[in-house]
Amino acid sequence: MRGRLVRFAAVGAVNTATYVGLYLLLRLVLDYLVAHIVAFLLAMVGSYFLNCRFTFRIRPSLRTFLLFPLSNVTNFVVTSAGLYLLVDVFSVSETIAPLLAASVAIPVTFLVAQYILTEPRPRPRWAEDAPEVRS
Repeated sequence: MRGRLVRFAAVGAVNTATYVGLYLLLRLVLDYLVAHIVAFLLAMVGSYFLNCRFTFRIRPSLRTFLLFPLSNVTNFVVTSAGLYLLVDVFSVSETIAPLLAASVAIPVTFLVAQYILTEPRPRPRWAEDAPEVRS
């Protein structure tokens, strides 16, 4: 699990760099908000495939592709709530608080992504009597 978490963090770093690069490039021809949205979506698609390939070593599927954005929502909620608590409740510096919030969000986001991408799914009813194929 530790190796997966390290690979997840590395993919996150690549994803962040991808987002920033795309944003700066798209900003040359698009409004900043449109550039942000397009860069974010493209980086998220890249993150999905990188996480499938390198972090969890699974085959991509339409189902997991459609569910994967939930891990980004989780990250946003945890970092936002953490940031609020740290700054407004515990009076932590606004400069340090995002790093602390991210340190909590990364493992939580990892667990959500791992569940979405690797949770074993029940076999369909029609396959219950069929012999299991091992590869």
